[in-house]
Amino acid sequence: MLKSKLIRRKHFLLALCCLLGISMGGGPVQADGAAGSYNYSSWGDTVASPASYEATALIDGASLGVGAFDHPSDLHVASDRKIYVLDTGNNRIVVLDERFEPLSIIDSFERDGRKDTFLNPQGIFVTDSNHVLVADTGNKRIVHIDQNNQLVKMIDAPESDLLQANFEFQPVRVVVDKAQRIYARSLGVFDGLMEFNTDGAFTSFIGANRVKADPIELIWKRLSTKAQRSQMIMFTPTEFTNMDIDEEGFIYATNGDTWGDNIKKLNAQGSDILRRTGYYSPQGDIRYSRDIGPSRLVDIDVTDSEIYSVLDSKRGRIFTYNGDGHLIYIFGGLGNQLGEFDTPVAIDRIGDDILVLDKGTGEITAFQTTEYGRVLNEAIRSYYRGEEDQAFQLYSQAINMNANLEFAYSGIGKALLRQGDYKQSMQYFKQSMDHENYSKAFLLYRKQLFREHFDTMMTVIIVLMACALLFKKYRKRVRRKRGISIES
Repeated sequence: MLKSKLIRRKHFLLALCCLLGISMGGGPVQADGAAGSYNYSSWGDTVASPASYEATALIDGASLGVGAFDHPSDLHVASDRKIYVLDTGNNRIVVLDERFEPLSIIDSFERDGRKDTFLNPQGIFVTDSNHVLVADTGNKRIVHIDQNNQLVKMIDAPESDLLQANFEFQPVRVVVDKAQRIYARSLGVFDGLMEFNTDGAFTSFIGANRVKADPIELIWKRLSTKAQRSQMIMFTPTEFTNMDIDEEGFIYATNGDTWGDNIKKLNAQGSDILRRTGYYSPQGDIRYSRDIGPSRLVDIDVTDSEIYSVLDSKRGRIFTYNGDGHLIYIFGGLGNQLGEFDTPVAIDRIGDDILVLDKGTGEITAFQTTEYGRVLNEAIRSYYRGEEDQAFQLYSQAINMNANLEFAYSGIGKALLRQGDYKQSMQYFKQSMDHENYSKAFLLYRKQLFREHFDTMMTVIIVLMACALLFKKYRKRVRRKRGISIES
């Protein structure tokens, strides 16, 4: 009896492992080998899609006349459209204008009347007033300089009861909000992003990731002995990999968690408020082979509160989502051709053009929108601006160019819903498999019908009630007559 139970258990676990293998292996190979542009259907299938972006330029230090970039690690497009390239290996910042013409090189700054330099800097952020903040990793500090390269403040070796005694400050990414609070990602920190006040004093951690585990590893832990479990890797929270901040002060962050939510939108309290109402949670590729595994997101760019792009270093792809979490388009890849990368590390936008920094080749690839990409971007922005007619027309154009774009049907449905055309919006929600909004439209359509036909419905009800009353009286009269005839 015991033996048969063990056999059944073994078969169950084998079937479960096979099922997990199929969900991560069999069909998903399509995405790993997908060529050109593609998207995912509501069922999670890989479907063809028109190209939304095309590579138009390749920029490197040698062609700019500033010397070859040496393992650049970050770039930032400022509000005045100047491009700041953090040339890590050369310990400098190269500033370009929007036409990719060199403007200046920042390789030092004034500190107490003396020249100071960077050492292996990893992250950069530029404020609206052109103040530059550098995660000066090798020197274990954050450097804040003004537009004249004068030191404003320096953050190094923060002290707090929240920090461990052996804590070593190694900042690799930094952003600043409108209130001049500084947020940094430091190597080896699993408690979240570090927050500093305007004076540079450490105040708290925000947005700590929850502990997540590989389901297959959990199964093996359940089956292993105590001695075997002690030798296994402990489950620890994942580090953030990068971050960006939008105009409203919300921080968008990516992390290395391959099983949970690897994109977050953090408010001032550190709570994740990212909307995930798409067909699947924003995470990069949802279909992949077991050999390559899921996407590893290393950077994120937020153009506004309703469109954001993430960079997958494993496959060199850029995934762009709308504010509701619907995947809009995918482009890029690893390779040697224009529009492909070796080791992509950073992404930013200048207008609607996208710049991708390649650490391996020391180059920046510039992408411009195709007609399809322009229509789709403007359709999304029109909808969130409340321009229903414009959104309807643009989404319709996008569908004419790509019938596989299911979420666009939902976008049309939402535009019609706002206009009060509940019946037609239901048809588009049905096409996009948007069950939640279909139910909402159905309830509103039912109320609309009730209001429009209230008089007719009440008249019919009154007539029916009157008929029922008359019929009841008629039956009573018939019964009385029958009673009288029987007695006689």
